[in-house]
Amino acid sequence: MEGNAWQWSWFVPHDVEGLISLLGGQEAFVAKLDSLFHTSSLIEGENASGDITGLIGQYAHGNEPSHHTAYLFTHAGAPWKTQEMVDSILHSFYTSDPDGIIGNEDCGQMSAWYILSATGIYQVAPGKPVWTIGRPLFKKVEIKTAPYRTFTVLTKNNSRKNRYVKEIRLNGQIRSDFFLNHHEIMNGGTLEITMGPEPGLMGS
Repeated sequence: MEGNAWQWSWFVPHDVEGLISLLGGQEAFVAKLDSLFHTSSLIEGENASGDITGLIGQYAHGNEPSHHTAYLFTHAGAPWKTQEMVDSILHSFYTSDPDGIIGNEDCGQMSAWYILSATGIYQVAPGKPVWTIGRPLFKKVEIKTAPYRTFTVLTKNNSRKNRYVKEIRLNGQIRSDFFLNHHEIMNGGTLEITMGPEPGLMGS
């Protein structure tokens, strides 16, 4: 197995709410998730996999089944922790060098994580029509969703220092959460994400 219990314990993307409940609710879940990223990165034992790379604590970005994990903070009511971790991964584990990814590309998933996360949206559970808003890097992204329809993501006040989401608007209307339904993207329109230097919206 290309992982250990630290990594695989979070691989329940189809039922995040159930996992949060199983681990004792949002506060306990966030504390446990924090421990994943802040524990020692040492991997021991004769049966330990040699293919665990891109470690932050015991989070392994080099193994694709871990890719949704940083976004689980948002599902547990701590979106600023997602924004901090996604910012760190985007800037630490990707370069323009020939070996500029931290793990095996595996059909493009390492790159797909970067493109989606840099756009500002990520689908935690493939097949579930919900996208989580994270920490965008791009100032403007246009996604053609139909021949005459475009979904645009605009990021304002964006910089390395301004890594926290302060406000979200969809087609001019303020949003109070960090989730988009797939049909909202496919219908076209404009998602405006305003950034700032400190945690804000929903849990400052």
